[in-house]
Amino acid sequence: MTNTTKTEKNILELATFYVGDALCGMDILKVQEINKLMEMTRVPQAPSYVTGILNLRGQIVTIIDLGKKLGLDETSLGDDPRNIIVNAPGEHIGLLVRQISDVVMANPDKIEPAPANMSGIQGNFFTGVYKTDNKLIGILDVEEVLKMENESRTGHRVN
Repeated sequence: MTNTTKTEKNILELATFYVGDALCGMDILKVQEINKLMEMTRVPQAPSYVTGILNLRGQIVTIIDLGKKLGLDETSLGDDPRNIIVNAPGEHIGLLVRQISDVVMANPDKIEPAPANMSGIQGNFFTGVYKTDNKLIGILDVEEVLKMENESRTGHRVN
């Protein structure tokens, strides 16, 4: 019984979502909330992946098109997109994704290193890959995505 309890404590809960056709996931503890796309205000001279800003219960949230940020196509607003709101240092960021999927219980011991280029996605945004019986889930490095976002606003060169 001790092993079962120990295993359960080590399980990583991944909130999974689609960016284009790629299935991605992130630690569910990094997710503040998930909501439907709301009316956004465009931001002049913002990087191309910044879709806009929105007012979420009095908080200004910058919305990043995760597809564009990862080097894929722009997220189609004709599908059923969602904003995954995450807490960034000093602000809230919304990651615009094509579709939300399931919460997956992942054993951290079975997470493999991310290949340098995952299906056309820039691999530096991922900490690893988790294999389920029938899917591969790219585990998003939220800090890396947000770090690049902060660098672009402070004028540092972003590759």
